[in-house]
Amino acid sequence: MTKPLTRPLALLAEVTYRCPLQCPYCSNPIELAQYRRELDTATWVRVFGEAADLGVVQLHLSGGEPLVRRDILELVREASRAGLYTNMSTGATVADDAKLERLREAGLDHLQVSLLDSRPDSNDWLAGAASFDRKRDAVLGAKRLGFPVTLNVVLHRHNLDRIEEVIALAQDWQVDRLELAHTQYTGWAFRNRAALMPTRQQLDHAHAVVERVRAAGTDGLNIQHVLPDYYFEQFPKACLQGWGTVFMGVAPDGFVLPCQTAREIPGLEFPNVADHSLEEIWFNAPVFKRFRGTEWMPEPCRSCDRREIDFGGCRCQAFLMTGDPAATDPVCHLSPDHHLVDEALQEAQQSDPPLHFRVMSR
Repeated sequence: MTKPLTRPLALLAEVTYRCPLQCPYCSNPIELAQYRRELDTATWVRVFGEAADLGVVQLHLSGGEPLVRRDILELVREASRAGLYTNMSTGATVADDAKLERLREAGLDHLQVSLLDSRPDSNDWLAGAASFDRKRDAVLGAKRLGFPVTLNVVLHRHNLDRIEEVIALAQDWQVDRLELAHTQYTGWAFRNRAALMPTRQQLDHAHAVVERVRAAGTDGLNIQHVLPDYYFEQFPKACLQGWGTVFMGVAPDGFVLPCQTAREIPGLEFPNVADHSLEEIWFNAPVFKRFRGTEWMPEPCRSCDRREIDFGGCRCQAFLMTGDPAATDPVCHLSPDHHLVDEALQEAQQSDPPLHFRVMSR
């Protein structure tokens, strides 16, 4: 029996792909030069209103770097007026005290700042730009203004050994939440997979550190530790709680995506907000229906008692690893393609390739 379709709860607004940083695990498309066009202010404001009418409660403003848009304060203000809870994900290199204060006045509810490493030299190398000091100053400035602040650190081979330092730094900066998210291998991260993938020893050490810190008490710091698919999990994570179930994203050029990396998958046609309302897209767009629910699933997913728990896993990961977006996510130990995970782990341990840093043009 098909479950009734619910309305989306969250909207990711990638307002630009422009960014002063060059993070090698960025989830933005590899061919960034193809996506330079950006929606204007009025269109974004209309989209925010449609999102609120559709039932969205949380708006995540992201990019690229959302603060490079000249109209970002107006976008925050109009999103707040629409009744949306607004969170901004930023590299914080252009978030000085004056900009943060204006964001607070405009109604921004929450700030999420990315950090690449606990040490300035490594952070700046991974970012491709001097940024550690600016990130620190932005976090401390945001806390002074009363912002709830999440510090997001993507974990990989080049920073995982310093996870204890990362936690100590988050405590010192008095952030509210620390998100320790192991790299998801899509976008630029898939291109850099062998260079980013840590060893099992690194992962075991990091896991032990997090558990030890939690047991000792974190003084109010909420630590979220997202374990990596390739090593620890027998079953895949549910991609955004199911394709087209609670989430939708709007790319800088107005195309609407069931997940932010869905452009990885060739052959899918994405509707644009210039031509359709969000409500029409959510309920009627074929791309949102393509992997929604369970009827599309192959075996062994179709017969699995977890089919409405993990929904077959990540469609982008399935495509990138197998060439078939409808395949069972190879992370699942029941997948006929699970051997691809083992092969990827072996490749990573037997090689030390250079990192390819994110660039806007190629």
